[in-house]
Amino acid sequence: MIEKSVGKRIQEYRKKKGLSQDKLAEMVDVSPNYLSSLEGGIYNVSLELLIKIMNCLDCTANDLFCDVMKSGYKVRSSRLSDMIEKLPPEEQARIFSVVETTIKTFMIQ
Repeated sequence: MIEKSVGKRIQEYRKKKGLSQDKLAEMVDVSPNYLSSLEGGIYNVSLELLIKIMNCLDCTANDLFCDVMKSGYKVRSSRLSDMIEKLPPEEQARIFSVVETTIKTFMIQ
């Protein structure tokens, strides 16, 4: 479970950075097949390699582990907040309305 979540995040940040698997693999000195297996959650990533990957992708451990940490919701909510901030005010209002309604629904249950 952890391997798949972290692998998905590595892939997400690699794509955001505009890097191919081949290029990132070259940058962190592993084979493209190995990197593909890491992104697919097949292998555990070593701490040394994880640090190389994070440095190349300009991301933090919080970014990569947000789905598996107890406090990961803080990272995710911060990321969502940054995305919402870039939207026009009307769209922001719609999103806040949906989120507030959803939260109220869960509080009633």
